[in-house]
Amino acid sequence: MGLQILGVSGSPVPNSNTDRAVKAIMEASGLEHDFVKLSDLHIRPCMACKRCVSDNVCKQEDDFGWLYKKVLDADALVIGAYSPYSSIDAFTKAFLERLWSLRHVNNLLRGKPVVTVVSGVYPKLLDNPVLRFSGLSRLISRFALPVDKVNRMLATELRMDRMEVLGQVKLRGNVPCLTCGHGDDCEMSSIKFLHGKNAKASVDKCVRVENQEDVWRELQRLGKTLGARLTAKASN
Repeated sequence: MGLQILGVSGSPVPNSNTDRAVKAIMEASGLEHDFVKLSDLHIRPCMACKRCVSDNVCKQEDDFGWLYKKVLDADALVIGAYSPYSSIDAFTKAFLERLWSLRHVNNLLRGKPVVTVVSGVYPKLLDNPVLRFSGLSRLISRFALPVDKVNRMLATELRMDRMEVLGQVKLRGNVPCLTCGHGDDCEMSSIKFLHGKNAKASVDKCVRVENQEDVWRELQRLGKTLGARLTAKASN
């Protein structure tokens, strides 16, 4: 087996923008790769039992029991997350917590390159003409913050495990109100706030990562950078 990259996505949406962004990075690397969708697995959060300290093996009996072996075997990781409630999604957070079992004494993740991808609802809100001149600059800043905040949280956790964060990407996701079936009548719907007072719920308003040109170029660039980095390291 040659050099291999493991991609994991915390998005529960089938074939989501986050999934496809993670895969795009791996494909651009030109190396062998494997993809895992965390919502398809059963991975509990860390129970803080500390029984992993002596041998770096988590004693919980769930899917992390085989996934951690893939993490260790991989030459690099690509981790995709999304940002509900201005935080890391629960699937990705549980995965990150369980990596704690690999850091004690032997620090098994030291030096492993990693790239992160985080999706959120319109991280570039100023592109929205409805809001651009609305005077809601403070609200816009607060609303745009979650994607950057989650990327910082990811970088902090990964660096605490002594991994090397090679790059981070943020991309636009889609508000669930567009496709939940009640986006036009729910008082909590964000459709009018995001798309204008006359906007209606429609799948046509959903964005695709492939159409976010700057983001797509960055995914390709990071994939090629990661591939070149691993190939050069292997040849030394």
